[in-house]
Amino acid sequence: MSGSGHPYNSSYEVSTGTTIIAVEFDGGIVIGSDSRVSAGDAVVNRVFNKVSPIHDRIFCALSGSAADAQTVAEMASYHMDIHSIEMQAQPLVMAAANLVKGISYKYKEEISAHLIVAGWDRKNGGQVYGTLGGMITRQPFAIGGSGSTYIYGYVDSVYKPGMSKEECERFAVHALSLAMQRDGSSGGVIYLVTTTKEGNKEVIITGDDIPRFYDL
Repeated sequence: MSGSGHPYNSSYEVSTGTTIIAVEFDGGIVIGSDSRVSAGDAVVNRVFNKVSPIHDRIFCALSGSAADAQTVAEMASYHMDIHSIEMQAQPLVMAAANLVKGISYKYKEEISAHLIVAGWDRKNGGQVYGTLGGMITRQPFAIGGSGSTYIYGYVDSVYKPGMSKEECERFAVHALSLAMQRDGSSGGVIYLVTTTKEGNKEVIITGDDIPRFYDL
């Protein structure tokens, strides 16, 4: 549809305008996001899963332009499948993060996307990498998206090295919940993936199960 001021006019980029988070623990990672997608002031998708698989134990969380972020994730997934076949082994998380960084940098003039890459591998266990602006940095936890600006104080005060898997899951859910209550571009449901040597656990948190800031 078109027309001046209409939210679906081509001048409005469909954006994940979002909150994403990933955190390491001994033996794995937790990665999650809200689910709202918007174009201008309009919400065009309330339940879009922004946690995208790159390989069996490697995921990325998407923010920025929805189309751009999805394209980067799909390209990375395709190349990691080929890499895994050539190596005849499961790929390393750092290899996936470097691939995402390379794609983002190569097309930096054409795309608007910020991906957090996180996963588990046999060599280094659970890892979280930020890939903003063609850089790659390993971090104990990472946040991104428009909602992240509201929760820097919370995550810095609550995160503690050596947290258990359950503590990291609670930390991620609470951070996402706080951002969703403050950021008009974040909302919907919470998608959460926990990845360890044993496999992946995917959870969708909806409705009254999403904590409110006065409950934290």
